[in-house]
Amino acid sequence: MGDPFRALADPTRRLILDELARRDDQTLFEICGRLASVHGVASTRQAISQHLDVLENAGLVVTRREGRWKFHRLDPAPLETMLDRWRSPITAERTATEAAAAALETHDAHQPREHLR
Repeated sequence: MGDPFRALADPTRRLILDELARRDDQTLFEICGRLASVHGVASTRQAISQHLDVLENAGLVVTRREGRWKFHRLDPAPLETMLDRWRSPITAERTATEAAAAALETHDAHQPREHLR
């Protein structure tokens, strides 16, 4: 499997993913048309096909064949895995901090208050 970071480094590949996020199951012809008309990308079908191969090897695009046609769709699972790398420690730290703050509030709420003289 290829490197998702390397696959995402190219701006044309990110535009391809943007288009697949808007609508799955697009053919190469449809993707090329959208890239040209919406984004002004003037790449050949062969170049876009090679970009799709890199994205597929990185697990970011899934391709299915129906007869002569290949339909491409976005697979966000590798992106979620990449985010989990940084999200998990942050979430764990935030959860521990929130739990400690809640415990402190509960403890303080049950303590008698001394009045100032």
